[in-house]
Amino acid sequence: MPPRFLVRGGRPLRGTVRPAGNKNAALPILAATVLADGVMELDNIPRIRDVETMLAVLLDLGAQAEWTAANTLRVDTRPLRPKPLDPALCARIRASILLAGPMLARFGAVTLPPPGGDVIGRRRVDTHFLALEQLGASVVVGDRYELEAKGLTGSDIFLDEPSVTGTENALMASVMAKGRTVLRNAACEPHVQDLARALVAMGAHIEGIGSNVYTIEGGRPLGGASYTIGPDHIEIGSFIGLAAVTNGEVTIEPVRAEDLRSTLLGFERLGIRPRIEGSRLTVLPDQERRIRPDLGGHVPKLEDGPWPAFPADVMSTTIVTATQCSGMLLVFEKMFESRLFFVDKLIGMGARIVLCDPHRAVISGPAPLKGGTVESPDIRAGMAMLLAALAAEGSSTIHNVGQIERGYERIDERLRALGADIERVDG
Repeated sequence: MPPRFLVRGGRPLRGTVRPAGNKNAALPILAATVLADGVMELDNIPRIRDVETMLAVLLDLGAQAEWTAANTLRVDTRPLRPKPLDPALCARIRASILLAGPMLARFGAVTLPPPGGDVIGRRRVDTHFLALEQLGASVVVGDRYELEAKGLTGSDIFLDEPSVTGTENALMASVMAKGRTVLRNAACEPHVQDLARALVAMGAHIEGIGSNVYTIEGGRPLGGASYTIGPDHIEIGSFIGLAAVTNGEVTIEPVRAEDLRSTLLGFERLGIRPRIEGSRLTVLPDQERRIRPDLGGHVPKLEDGPWPAFPADVMSTTIVTATQCSGMLLVFEKMFESRLFFVDKLIGMGARIVLCDPHRAVISGPAPLKGGTVESPDIRAGMAMLLAALAAEGSSTIHNVGQIERGYERIDERLRALGADIERVDG
């Protein structure tokens, strides 16, 4: 039997927790090591399944890598050889698509299978290939993707949507393309900024980091470098929710306050107001947990969107948090058409939620939750089920926890250190 979590809820979390490095920064930066003519030393890398899978893809291509400390990775991709990416490995991780840009830029061609990852609705890859075509690549799409370019040349590119991974692929290809590239309508999430800063540390020239317009002076040789991944703002949002639903007192350190503005606005709407002092964030017990209505007493709406809007990956845990708050809330999940389907599991635990359509749900709280047997449909919904189990009365069993462990490092150990009653059972 696959591993599962046994959780006994109703215990407040208390203590200090260190957020892991940003998973969504680590994966593209690992892909970017393909461009380095030298050794990359990467610190604060989360030891999670998605990182291990991405590393396995690189090793299969001939890279050399070793963990030199608990969260420090040394990667040398100079021995890399061009060959099609392993379909079995790529089926386990969506981030395999991030090798399209750097492999194309280094070898002039790349063949890769469609990526795997979470089943949360259609996740188009058109933006990746449209951008690479404008840099001079030819793309053939069939059972696999075949890209070829005799040489990449800078271009003025308007992305058809602010895709995070599409922007990252375009950035990695552009730093190797001859001449100037301007990327417009680009994604600018904290993890995209981390990738851009890592490329700069390798010798790239990129302006506009943090905005939705990047200007890249490409064609410069890139060398090895040392880079430290920033704290995962999505995981920080999860821990804020965990503290709130268990009425605990949790300190999260270190955090980057500038990465949390939209997340904190969302939680403030639920009557949850963490305190930030420098790089330390604390959630105190006895939060108000009252949903603030819009002016005139109207039902408020919480919606996600591209950065700097409320992060889509925090929405699942925020929904669980809202079930423990007084009042009514409409959530509007704009990014993925299947992400909200997990709420049926919350309803089975006692939550009062009406799923209006694949993108909208109405939550009425507070609703006492009762333990149950559930599963993790994807990384973020799995973490949401963990929040629900810790807030619930009684015991819960969470199956398919491999999904949670794809994105959260040693989550059971770290929660036990905060006082949670959680056990990981193998077989």
